[in-house]
Formats: sequence, C-alpha cells, structure tokens
Amino acid sequence: MMTGSGSPAVAGGPARHIPVLAHRAMAWLVVHPGGLYVDATFGAGGYSRAILATAGTRVLAVDRDRSAIAQGAALAETARGSLALVEERFSHLESILQRHGILTVDGIVFDLGVSSMQLDEAARGFSFRLEGPLDMRMGGNGPSAADVVARASERDLAAILAVLGEDPKARGIARAIVTARDRRPIVTTRALADIVAQVVRMRPGAIHPATRTFQALRIFVNDELGELARGLLAAERVLKPAGRLVVVAFHSLEDRIVKNFLAERSRPQAPSRHRPQVAAAPATFRVLTRRPETADSAETGANPRARSARLRAAERTDAAPRSTIAAALLPALPALAEIMRKNA
Repeated sequence: MMTGSGSPAVAGGPARHIPVLAHRAMAWLVVHPGGLYVDATFGAGGYSRAILATAGTRVLAVDRDRSAIAQGAALAETARGSLALVEERFSHLESILQRHGILTVDGIVFDLGVSSMQLDEAARGFSFRLEGPLDMRMGGNGPSAADVVARASERDLAAILAVLGEDPKARGIARAIVTARDRRPIVTTRALADIVAQVVRMRPGAIHPATRTFQALRIFVNDELGELARGLLAAERVLKPAGRLVVVAFHSLEDRIVKNFLAERSRPQAPSRHRPQVAAAPATFRVLTRRPETADSAETGANPRARSARLRAAERTDAAPRSTIAAALLPALPALAEIMRKNA
C-alpha cells in the first residue's frame, strides 16, 4: 500500500497496515470456490487473506521484499497449501507461474507502492520521519537512494523530482543536493530532509517539504513505474478469458499508466498504416470501472492513507495478448543504470 502525492503519509507518519478498498477489490475479482488468484503485492497479506476467506480458493502471492515473504510464513502454514509465497518482482509474473506449472489464473490484484511496514522501519530508509540510512530499496539489491543522490547530475535529479515527485521546486532542490554533497556525502534520511527543508519553506497545514523528494527517489530506485507497466503486460498474458484484473494505485502517475493501458486495451487496435490489409486486433480487456473507485469517508477516517487510493478493474476477453513494449507506457526519465555508469 502507498499514499500518493499530496499525502503526508508517503514518507511521514505511522499507520498500521490496512488493505485499502479490500471489499471493493474482492467484489471486482468475483472470488469463487476453486478459483486461482495472484496477489501480486503481498505486503502484510491483507488481500490474500480476503481471497482465502472464500473456501476452496488458492492464492499465489508475490513480493520483492524478503521480510514481507518471511512474515507471511505463518499465514501460508495456516492456509494448508492454499497459499504459495514467492519472493520476486511481479513483472516476472509469467515465469513465476510457469515455475509453478500454472498457465492461466482467474484473477490478479495489484496494491501498488510502499507498505506501512516499510515506512515504519527506520533501517529501510523510506521515511524522513525516522533517522536511518538513505536506502529505500524494496528488494535490498541494486543502487540505493543514497547512490542516486551521490551520483546523479543536477539535471537528472531535477528530472526525477519533477516527474516522479511532481515537485514544482525540483530544480532548486536538485541544485541544493548537488551543493550539499560537495561538502559531505548525503547518507541519511534526516540529512536529505534537512536539505530539502532549506529550499522549500513549510507552510502550516501543508505536507512536509521532503515528501515529494522521498517519493520520487523511492519510485526511481525501485523502478516502480516500469515494474507496473511490465506487470500489466504480464497480467494480460496470464489471465484466462473472463479473468479479472484489479489495480489499487495511490500515485497519479501509476493511476495514469493503468488508465491508459486499459483504455488502449479495451478498444480494437487499428492496423498499421504500413500494413493496412491486416485486420484490427480485438480488445483484450473490458473495462469494468468507468471511473476509478475511491474510499468512502468511513474508510478514510479509519485509514487516512486510503484518501489517495484509486481502484480500477477490468475483465479479460478471449482475444490474444498484444505485443507492446513497456517503455511505451512510461514517462521519459534517465535510466538508473546509466546514472550509475556515467558517474561511477
């Protein structure tokens, strides 16, 4: 679970893990006895528990966070073979299912972003509220946020903060980071938050100035938008006809990717002008939610992080999946590998 831009809980205040829009998600999944479902973002297991509440269901749950998988062991034991836990990126969904001898599934649910457990663990470095290493890696491998802050050019930092943080002060923050790192390495959450606070004055009642910066770096370090695009393409390939896709997003960029993907997939694909004789490819999804569903006042009152949640649902048709490059769904940004290579 994650909160979107504009919510102080993105990297700030504590909240226990509560699955957002769980009732609506289950309704759109149409969970039925004997069904096989994928919880693509296991986290604390809220959606998996909800699915398994229907007798005879099976769940394959995926999470790139090793601690989430470890903490789910008790639930898997209780489920007595109905829950399989896999430590992996959900973009690898097709190969994960193949390893388990599965070709198609009845439904897939994505609950995007960072979980309360990750935010509340200082050593993970997701939150400026807690002093800790500037890490932010969900899977624990690859470059950290500190590496990006240390190596990215001012121009690349500004692009990351402007696009992924939707921060109007991105250029000034990037300039301040570059100036500060020339004096000493920026390796803690508090150090980065203090630098941002010197650039962006905090207004009463507004979110903390560092919220958008932390959000942008986390999304960039974990390639969250790329993972989402590749995950949606994988879902198209493994959902059986009439299978359901449910996505709960908390960030406007995530929701836009889901919206655009489903809009494009829910109408016939026009033939190429270079091959006009080829018939239009039929739609691969039928959109079920004309507008994204949001949490009601009761849910947001109990769980403030639900305020920015947007749920979209669609049903798979029997049309063959389309061949699409994930990059076509994504905003233009510098590549993490290129930043590390250029400035090593």
